[in-house]
Amino acid sequence: MLGLNAANLDGRAQHFLTELHLDHKVKVRDGRLSTVDLSQGQRKRLALLTAYLEDRPFYLFDEWASDQDPQFKEIFYRQILPDLKARGKAVVVITHDDRYFSVADRVIKLDYGKLVQDKRAAVRPHESVLKAGKNGALSRTIQNA
Repeated sequence: MLGLNAANLDGRAQHFLTELHLDHKVKVRDGRLSTVDLSQGQRKRLALLTAYLEDRPFYLFDEWASDQDPQFKEIFYRQILPDLKARGKAVVVITHDDRYFSVADRVIKLDYGKLVQDKRAAVRPHESVLKAGKNGALSRTIQNA
């Protein structure tokens, strides 16, 4: 895990490996992964491990779950994405998997590059909402009932 020098890196990485259901395949010791000989979907989860450890403010997933098995797709959409949102992260997910549109705050549908739908979910009380300003900067507001 080059470039990552956080305190307790091995412990944090092992925690996220468990969350990503890779702890039975991969171990971390002295900042090194025991293997990367994994399926395409599992390698994507390792990339997500790095993103977790970098703790960036913005996450972009482009058809990320397409290589995941059905069980982990459910975990990705129902647990991982809400967890990132709860941690104050801005998350954009590009997907064709309409079974999970209900977890989105906003669904934008394009057809051959043209906007055909822009649907926002109702904001729940005390929910944090990211908005883009005129200059493209993101700002966070808290909505109250």
